[in-house]
Amino acid sequence: MMTSSQIASTAFTLGTVAVLPFYTLMVFVPKSTLAKRVMESNIPFASLAILYGCLVYLSWTPSTLTLLFASKYWLPELPGISKMFASEMTLASAWIHFLVVDLYAARQVFVDGLKNKVETRHLVILCLLSCPFGIVTHLITKEMMKIAKGPR
Repeated sequence: MMTSSQIASTAFTLGTVAVLPFYTLMVFVPKSTLAKRVMESNIPFASLAILYGCLVYLSWTPSTLTLLFASKYWLPELPGISKMFASEMTLASAWIHFLVVDLYAARQVFVDGLKNKVETRHLVILCLLSCPFGIVTHLITKEMMKIAKGPR
């Protein structure tokens, strides 16, 4: 039987490694049929969502809602969130959450780039490192490409 810490650590590593093949396809062979077919699939997201759901279930305690909605206005507050994330299981679930969202955003940038003939390798990497910067940079790059092409 694995301890809670071992489960969290294993899930953290598994999730981190699981997204790498998808980023590899989008960065190194973006125009390949394989990359297009794989990135059109929802299987990576469903698989990671199942892992996320398991971690959330395992991290849930009777005090979770109290920590999350500690204010009289039923809004999350930083001290409660901080206490929640002191648990390795909760932290691992948050990491998987970030991985899923970042991969989804990277896929959207990738697909939009193919559709609009915009280079996305650097944008996909930015989505992996910091999703919001990847998205904003994609929008800027797309607009700059439109300006560079000029009126049609």
